[in-house]
Amino acid sequence: MRIGLDISGGDFAPQQTVEGAIFALRELKSDNRIVLIGNQPVIEKEMAARGVSPSAFDMVHAPENIEMHDNPVKAFETKRESSIVKGFHMLATGLIDGFASLGNTGAMLVGAMHVIKPVPGIIRPCISSVYPNIQGSYNLFLDVGLNPDSKPEMLVQYGIIGSVFSELVFNVKNPKTGLLNIGTEAGKGNLQTKTAYDLLAACTQIRFAGNIEPNQLFDADAADVIVTDGFVGNIVLKQAEAFYALLKSRNISDPYFEKYNFELYGGTPVLGINRCVVIGHGRSNSIAVKNMVLQTARIIQVNLCEEIIKIMQHGKDSSYH
Repeated sequence: MRIGLDISGGDFAPQQTVEGAIFALRELKSDNRIVLIGNQPVIEKEMAARGVSPSAFDMVHAPENIEMHDNPVKAFETKRESSIVKGFHMLATGLIDGFASLGNTGAMLVGAMHVIKPVPGIIRPCISSVYPNIQGSYNLFLDVGLNPDSKPEMLVQYGIIGSVFSELVFNVKNPKTGLLNIGTEAGKGNLQTKTAYDLLAACTQIRFAGNIEPNQLFDADAADVIVTDGFVGNIVLKQAEAFYALLKSRNISDPYFEKYNFELYGGTPVLGINRCVVIGHGRSNSIAVKNMVLQTARIIQVNLCEEIIKIMQHGKDSSYH
């Protein structure tokens, strides 16, 4: 397994990205390689400062960087020697098995959509968030920002994609999929959710649990996968982040709420594309970078992208059960 890591992306690159790669290397199997994509002399300098041999990694020299303020489409076209552009072309040609970056989110999405491309049949890829549940495991929540205007048919696809993710990554057998709504009754909601409800109920590729109210997001007994459009999903996600920050600012510590620390997860995969792409928070520290790399390795290991391709082509079978 070869995991590509953008060393130039993020608010604290290259120090935190290099350090995160070193931490991740210690937890990966010996036959896995991390490919560091960035300015090679700078990477080697950071390695030397930490007493680590560059030979522990593979390196690809990428002297340019797509900055956070750059126009994503224009930068992807003009900065051909950037770490993001090189990373995507390596992924598309099979030189790496997955690509993770804290860099310009727009440029990452340009690469995901136009270089790696969506799985045939997927209307629009999405991104997800992990919600720790009160039973001690994790619920999956999607979309959380990629598609603010989602058609009802897209919510059904989120349910299918999320079910595959929950089963493979969280080891949930036959996960339940719920539709985020303002009430549990079938007739509740706006035109989008009412139509989505009927489509989800008729979908044989998921186990539909009906409507889920926001106060059930944390309960695995209600649903393991919760779907909504990216507009609502992003609001819910940022509210959860705000509550975590509020608790920390008031010096309130609780084992359950500590699971809302994004550093534990590192990033989120783009779901519904042909290869593994993981996008991280720009403000990530080395621990978050480490966990982003490990999450990328896990997604590659369980063949998540391949299984989503299979289910979209052939329907749900027992291949990932």
